[in-house]
Amino acid sequence: MKAYGAEFFGTFWLVLGGCGSAVLAAAFPQVGIGLLGVSLAFGLTVLTMAYAIGHISGCHLNPAVSVGLWAGGRFPASQLVPYIAAQVLGAVAAGAVLYVIASGAVGFDAAKGFASNGFGAHSPGKYTLVAALVCEVVMTMFFLIVILGATDKRAPAGFAPIAIGLCLTLIHLISIPVTNTSVNPARSTGVALFAGGWAVEQLWAFWVAPIVGALLGAGAYRFIGSDER
Repeated sequence: MKAYGAEFFGTFWLVLGGCGSAVLAAAFPQVGIGLLGVSLAFGLTVLTMAYAIGHISGCHLNPAVSVGLWAGGRFPASQLVPYIAAQVLGAVAAGAVLYVIASGAVGFDAAKGFASNGFGAHSPGKYTLVAALVCEVVMTMFFLIVILGATDKRAPAGFAPIAIGLCLTLIHLISIPVTNTSVNPARSTGVALFAGGWAVEQLWAFWVAPIVGALLGAGAYRFIGSDER
């Protein structure tokens, strides 16, 4: 239960910190943090929580990561469902807190996006569904390769959170224009439920693509990271 609680609070922090920076601070008049700031915010949430709760739950914060770690032989199947449930609940709770804060501003309208992920007309750069799916699959695949590699027993100890946090920052720098960057079904769900409409209708893509990418990343690391030569 402590591990599930850690995943709840960790995912809460990721969504509040990452999506909160996008909703509240990205385009704030004159001092907006922009795409670079939002990318850093997502990376920093993972980095800080990895040090805070990594020793408690492994700090997955992401259903795709949990699935990828299972496929990579690092996580038991028996814990997949409760981990994913804790992550989604944490994301939704953070979405609710963010909604309460954001709705305190005049003219706020969650239907305009609320940091939700989308494709086609709802992609920041108007990218197609195919482009969005390919982007999410590839980004999540490499995210899992970095996670599995950085946490390998042969890797330098203590540096995994830095590598993983910077990897997520880089992923956002690449893919925010395409999908607003998911690579995390819980993160997508946590804000889509409050945006409603198109965000919920397109949510399926941000469950399917990250999980496919995670499975591919796990397979790739099992190949390149094997002790067998």
